[in-house]
Amino acid sequence: MERYCAYQERCHQQLKQKLTEMRMIPEAIDLIIHHLITQDYLNETRFARAFVRGKFRIKKWGRQRIIRELKRREISTFNIRIAMKEISETEYLSSFHELAEKRWSQLHSEENLQKKKKKFADYLLYRGWESQLIWDKLRELCTQ
Repeated sequence: MERYCAYQERCHQQLKQKLTEMRMIPEAIDLIIHHLITQDYLNETRFARAFVRGKFRIKKWGRQRIIRELKRREISTFNIRIAMKEISETEYLSSFHELAEKRWSQLHSEENLQKKKKKFADYLLYRGWESQLIWDKLRELCTQ
């Protein structure tokens, strides 16, 4: 399990699931997790920070999607708050505008403006960007 955790950052939930799949008894799972935490192989704050950086920079996810996924992995609100500080506001907005303009240009073949707007908004909402940012950008793109 040390090798499993050293290969990539893991959260407690992933590790419990892996150990359960290996048919470990609950007492053994608790002992293994305790050992990994004390030896610093398992650290949820470190996991959350790496998760936020990766999903934002590589997958271009917005804050809402990142937070939703961290909650799904049972990361504490405290750790989520710490991890979200990894994204600077200027980098966040810059990434949003770049992604939005790229998506708008990809929809050039859509002739119906309402369908184009819907596809644009759905794409960005799915990726977890704030609706107010999306509608403001949509207004800006439609007036150009």
